[in-house]
Amino acid sequence: MSSLSNLFAAAEEPPHQLPMAPLAFGVLAFLGFLLLLGVLWFFRGTAAKIAAGNPHVHGHDAHDAHDGHSDHQGSHH
Repeated sequence: MSSLSNLFAAAEEPPHQLPMAPLAFGVLAFLGFLLLLGVLWFFRGTAAKIAAGNPHVHGHDAHDAHDGHSDHQGSHH
């Protein structure tokens, strides 16, 4: 019977308190999502610029555009 009384005594302990108000958790999550949206917005259109062969992008296509050969005959390697 002592184990049952210990169980009841443990159930009467006050619950743990959150480190901040519950509304603050929602506000922090919302601000985190806004931050991630800002990062996503910053890189908008980057894939289109790379696919279009923008000379300001340092990639394989940009390197081929500056190699001095204006007419590419044959296969591209």
